[in-house]
Amino acid sequence: MRTSFKRWENILLALVLGLASCSSPEQKTNTPTQDPETGEVYTRRRVVISDSLIRGRVLDRNDSVLVDTRLQYLLKLPRRPPLDTLALGLLLGWDSVTVRRRIADALPYEGMPAGYPVQLRITAAQAKRVRRDSANWPNLLLTERRQRVYTTSAGAPVLGYLGAEAQAFYRQAKRYRRGRFYRLRSGGVETYYNGLLNGRHGYLHPLVDAKGQQHGTWAKDTTFQQGQDLHLTIDVKLQAYAEKLLGGRRGYLVALDPLTGEILAYVSAPVYDPATITAPDQAGVRATLLGHEDMPLLNRPAMLANPPGSVFKLVNAAVALQLGAITPATAFRCDQSLVSCVHRHPQANNLTLGLKYSCNPYFYQTMQSLINRMPDSLAVDTVATRHANLELWRRYVRSFGLDSVLGVDVPREAPGFLPTAAYYDKARRTTRWTYRSIYSLSIGQGEINLTGLQMANMAAIIANRGWYYTPHLVRQVGMGGPLPRFTEKHRTLIDSAHFAALVPGMVAVMQRGGTADASSLADVGITVAGKTGTVQNDEGDDHAAFVGFAPANNPKIAVAVYLENAGFGATAAAPCAVLVMEKYLRGSIAPKRKRWEARIQRRARNGY
Repeated sequence: MRTSFKRWENILLALVLGLASCSSPEQKTNTPTQDPETGEVYTRRRVVISDSLIRGRVLDRNDSVLVDTRLQYLLKLPRRPPLDTLALGLLLGWDSVTVRRRIADALPYEGMPAGYPVQLRITAAQAKRVRRDSANWPNLLLTERRQRVYTTSAGAPVLGYLGAEAQAFYRQAKRYRRGRFYRLRSGGVETYYNGLLNGRHGYLHPLVDAKGQQHGTWAKDTTFQQGQDLHLTIDVKLQAYAEKLLGGRRGYLVALDPLTGEILAYVSAPVYDPATITAPDQAGVRATLLGHEDMPLLNRPAMLANPPGSVFKLVNAAVALQLGAITPATAFRCDQSLVSCVHRHPQANNLTLGLKYSCNPYFYQTMQSLINRMPDSLAVDTVATRHANLELWRRYVRSFGLDSVLGVDVPREAPGFLPTAAYYDKARRTTRWTYRSIYSLSIGQGEINLTGLQMANMAAIIANRGWYYTPHLVRQVGMGGPLPRFTEKHRTLIDSAHFAALVPGMVAVMQRGGTADASSLADVGITVAGKTGTVQNDEGDDHAAFVGFAPANNPKIAVAVYLENAGFGATAAAPCAVLVMEKYLRGSIAPKRKRWEARIQRRARNGY
């Protein structure tokens, strides 16, 4: 009996030792290896290159540091009340209102029980004061730690956050319906370029004999790579200015350099401070953002695809010109029985006037001539032809980078949507649908959905007369350039001459009698080419849209603006776009538009 027990004991001991050897982190090192030729036994070693990793910085296009790893000072308040907020304010140089607000921002939700631990971020100067007066404040605990620090309050969806520092945010997000969505999609360049920012350790893998001499390697060595700085395409001053124009309203603004694809400004509104996500004293603010009905944490330019409205008439006109359905001189009657116009205007006797007045019947008939085109044959299957024409239209439209992911350097970019003939077969429950059932495509409504990045890129394509570089947020990684794919030129299937035919109409939009004549920059010598859009919304006020570029004949900036429930594109979206253009091209706003600028910023602060 004792012998049997001893046998089982030996078996169990062998199993434990075997499992231990399998799970040991030293399994691959200090392991004897015999040379099959000489029979000599070598030991595997793993040597870590001693250089310490430093996470790279994030800078704007003018080399202003936006994000860096720096020493942060945290002041932990006593768990038990009462707390003399007036005296604490005097110590830190704050008034008592500021102290109470900072404490409220640090609490995860209102009405927290007394004694909840609170940490406040303070400056180095304030930390020095706390140390000097520590005898009078024995219950205050001052700690230091290195963390990502934001030097700007602008650009939250661009800069993003380091996942390792956002754990408190992740825990909070679990309580909300859209929490996982935000976690996956709001990381910005900090998440997208995490590996390059972090760098990597270097390892050597020598085989060593009993005398310590090296005899080759047992694994491939890896080189040490210090964390790389990211030089963004963003102009932080332009970014901050654009954010003031949108503020608390729902929508987006994307500004590009059309010649390079570099994103100059990228606004997702409502806006918020990028430090909010990772700051230890912003739990209350994060809770407000997570629960807000306007979803400020949603990265709208990349993730939200909407019907583009009348700005899409530019794409339909370009395709119609390419396929010979119309010419620049084609005239159509403004037949309100087909589709109504939102405003009265003169007859559109050519494409330029059709764009200038944004005549809905004009573009209804333009698209109709595309979809209902019949080949020169006596025996025609009209159903098959209509299907083929829609697919041909879709092929040309997709060459604008639509209905697909552009490949912008943001996490989880959405592809948008363009309907297919098969989609309509299923949606209409028949293959015999007619143009009348899909005519909303002609005015950018219905099933079409584009993202803000695609809208801005569409403007850049027209500015370039048919080509584009993929929009991107990083122009330089370390001492090198952007990722290779951002230097590859893409061309549409439309001839440059047809894009050139659109520009006079876009310029006319901004001139007297055009839909956006009030937003002209002619007084400062800048000719803007643009197109307004008013997107019908069955669930509330219409959405306002605008795309454009300037100067019209030598484009240096292309802008797309989309404001939800803001009404007309001409009165809501166009003014924001041209102010950003003027700010970028001139550096300042002309006195003539100062009152206009102040009114827009006031509305942005109030969120309407």
